[in-house]
Amino acid sequence: MLENKLGIFNSAELARAEEEITKRKALQLFELGLLDTYEVGTFAGLARIHQCLFEDVYDFAGRVRTENIAKGGFRFAPVMYLQAALESIDRMPHRTFQDIIAKYVEMNVAHPFREGNGRSMRLWLDSMLKTQLSRVVDWSRVAQDEYLMAMERSPVKDLEIRLLLETALTDRIHDREVFMKGVDASYSYEGYNVFKTEDLAADGERDI
Repeated sequence: MLENKLGIFNSAELARAEEEITKRKALQLFELGLLDTYEVGTFAGLARIHQCLFEDVYDFAGRVRTENIAKGGFRFAPVMYLQAALESIDRMPHRTFQDIIAKYVEMNVAHPFREGNGRSMRLWLDSMLKTQLSRVVDWSRVAQDEYLMAMERSPVKDLEIRLLLETALTDRIHDREVFMKGVDASYSYEGYNVFKTEDLAADGERDI
């Protein structure tokens, strides 16, 4: 149970609140064009995305984690090597699709934040693809089980995740519907599937 700004002490309640709040923030990133103002392909840019998504939920939003973490038996970069890893990732090129996926895989191994890495990094990945290739991933076309298995194997070889994402690329880089469906798919990989971004957007429009 993570300490949070909402004063919530129930994990299910926190997950629900976190999903609603951060999906609304993700939509703001898109609609206000903020993603286009952040550094592309750097940890600094990723940290801005993470901060925007999670600043209303966690004090650590946008900050490098200070504890070692693991998931499913896989240990992410140890804290003592994390800063060096992030500096190395910053130096990696992101000119071609292959470059971009390699950089994405290395950032996933680093997992720089205490929580919210995957959701932030998929937006970060799309910002690189959009800037360099005028493409983004249509995440609604990427099956959860295939994605998770490919990412699990990616530190050894990134060919599988590269081919999987390549087939889901779209040139609809300014399409609101593609973005919203992509956010929902991205969140579902992490088990967050109570709210649909489209419904949250409609609620916001009614409140205006």
